Amino acid sequence: MKNILLLILFVVASCKPAQHINYSLSEVVYMKTINCPDNGECSIELIPNKSLEFKKDDFGNSYPLISDGEKTILKITYQRNKIAKTQDSNYTEIIYAELNKSLAEISVLNNDLQTIKLYFGRLCYCKGETGYYPIKNGSFKLKILNKNSLKIDLEFKINEVPQVISKISETIYFKST
Repeated sequence: MKNILLLILFVVASCKPAQHINYSLSEVVYMKTINCPDNGECSIELIPNKSLEFKKDDFGNSYPLISDGEKTILKITYQRNKIAKTQDSNYTEIIYAELNKSLAEISVLNNDLQTIKLYFGRLCYCKGETGYYPIKNGSFKLKILNKNSLKIDLEFKINEVPQVISKISETIYFKST
């Protein structure tokens, strides 16, 4: 009986409470990423107090409209290095998501990715293969690691246009408020 009581005390003492840390950002968090193709640069931004909407132009092409709001915008950018002596060699991929103002752990899959307005943008001189597209096939996870960091894992596939970036796994470090 004494051993059972000690076992119960050990189990209760070793249990760690779930982390309920939320971040409310007051300024933009910007960092270059570690995991990026060798031929370019990648960055992540968290932009507080904004909202994200996708509009269509006169030709039916989507574009992002960021305005003041009550959300936090996640922006992930891949910028391919320019090709020497080549005009119009600019190539950029941008991923946007609209997160709650107070960042908390989330996990969404496939069509539910649109609950966070997850979009992929391909910007280049690629006739007929450029623009912004809703991501409907993949997974997005935001995990709180501790009071100074969180981890973003994203894996997705776009059918409308070719893509370079299809998987992102990055840790963001910042001061909690």
